[in-house]
Amino acid sequence: MEVSGRKEILKNYTGGLKNTGLSLGFVPTMGALHQGHLDLVRRARQECDRVVVSIFVNPLQFNNQEDLDRYPRQPEKDRLLLEEAGVDFLYSPGPEDFYTETARISLDFGPAGSALEGAMRPGHFSGVGVVLSRLFHLIQPDRAYFGAKDLQQVAVVRTLVRDLEFPVSIVRCPTRREESGLAMSSRNQRLSEEGKNIASLLYKALCLAAETGPEKPAESRDKALEFLSFRPEIKLEYLEWVCADTMEFHSAGKTLPKETALCLAAWVEGVRLIDNIILDRNGKTVN
Repeated sequence: MEVSGRKEILKNYTGGLKNTGLSLGFVPTMGALHQGHLDLVRRARQECDRVVVSIFVNPLQFNNQEDLDRYPRQPEKDRLLLEEAGVDFLYSPGPEDFYTETARISLDFGPAGSALEGAMRPGHFSGVGVVLSRLFHLIQPDRAYFGAKDLQQVAVVRTLVRDLEFPVSIVRCPTRREESGLAMSSRNQRLSEEGKNIASLLYKALCLAAETGPEKPAESRDKALEFLSFRPEIKLEYLEWVCADTMEFHSAGKTLPKETALCLAAWVEGVRLIDNIILDRNGKTVN
């Protein structure tokens, strides 16, 4: 595995691939890797000739300096995991290398980025869009892989690719979960074992709501809210049914989209967690 934080070396590597006709898969990450990230790498390995992974804790997508400072970092462990997974190139720049000048552009993704995470974390998706635009230009991948846990991010990235005509296919991969149902996340490292047990109740609440489904959105939400109300350790920020493609709110009487998702954000032990459950029109769980 080749490792570098220099743009010139990355561009030489990916540019050389274009001349050979080999396909290139790309997995963007912020490090602190877990099996969910490695699932993306394995999918890319299966579908592409070569795989590039980036590790970059992007300051533009944090609207809270403390959250940025506390984001877990484990560069040596990450490098070993990626090498074992068969990654061909690891791009791991520092902020001063990636942003040689302060980024001035701001991106608006409309309905896909305005609600839920967009409302709670102003500027977050603009930062995501800026960093991915730069990475797509540098790497020029054929396919890029994202986890369904960050469902709204997937909708934002697809908007970015469509509107700016990046020649890359966006692949959404299923959420990887612990045996308890807790969605794997780098932020889980900041939870105690008891905190992880409490956080696993978030997915149980989503499953409970899914039993009633988006046909009765208010009733299903109420079931989840009642379930969570008995755990004061969980501070819920939002719990909403949305169209999984556009992130527009779904309400009673609306035609069911191809996929509907119930998305939530909550705090446990001072750690902010997100999760969702995606259903098709038949009520079958997709992720």
